[in-house]
Amino acid sequence: MDLKLGMLLDPPNLPGWTNLPIRQLLSTRLTKPTILQNDANAASYGEYWTGAGRGAHSLVMFTLGTGIGCGIVVDGTIIEGRHSHGAECGHIIIQMENGRQCSCGAYGHLEGYAAATAVVQRAIEALEADHTPSALRTIAPEGLTSRAISEAAEAGDPLARRLMRETAHYLAVGAVCLMHTIDPDIVLFGGGMIAAGPSFLEDIRADIRKMAFPRPAALTRVEYALLGGEAGFVGAAGCARMTFRRTSSR
Repeated sequence: MDLKLGMLLDPPNLPGWTNLPIRQLLSTRLTKPTILQNDANAASYGEYWTGAGRGAHSLVMFTLGTGIGCGIVVDGTIIEGRHSHGAECGHIIIQMENGRQCSCGAYGHLEGYAAATAVVQRAIEALEADHTPSALRTIAPEGLTSRAISEAAEAGDPLARRLMRETAHYLAVGAVCLMHTIDPDIVLFGGGMIAAGPSFLEDIRADIRKMAFPRPAALTRVEYALLGGEAGFVGAAGCARMTFRRTSSR
């Protein structure tokens, strides 16, 4: 995206939508003032405005799904970056050598380890390499989903538990990188993978406490997001409110 110009440049998941002035097209169709915002940014602003981050000064939010999105909000401002690529923290490099391939094509990125699709791929590889009994074998490969793996982990399956514990560690590494960069009030995790439940979140917290500087480790809140699938819609509305209120006040 180019957020300032309102353009989609070359989105890999929308082939053919190249250099598309989507903001203007939508504004014309709706006859309404329109903004363009990254989905993870919008979700993060929604949580900052009315969700789990309400009342916080600064927030980092990871959205865990097919990929890993991220948004950063500081004092009401979304960190978009000079080239509209700010807060692409799913692509933090967590493995320098022999890294797993990310969906973006590069190697060693957080998304390549902890996104839902990556968890499933790691499970398939683990089942091929480790022939010990596991409930995951009865559903592999067609029935393997991140939810099925997390449910098996909650039920006590050793392999599934190991996979989810490793995933929590990868996410903690990503969170600590951001904590040591902007020192936020709160780090949130949202998206489909939060169905893994409270034990998964507590594993993330435990590893953050081990890796982060003592003061942010003790004081930074680490929580699940509250708004679910509504976060992006709420945040987009908040971004529009913020943008057009600022414009009308000039």
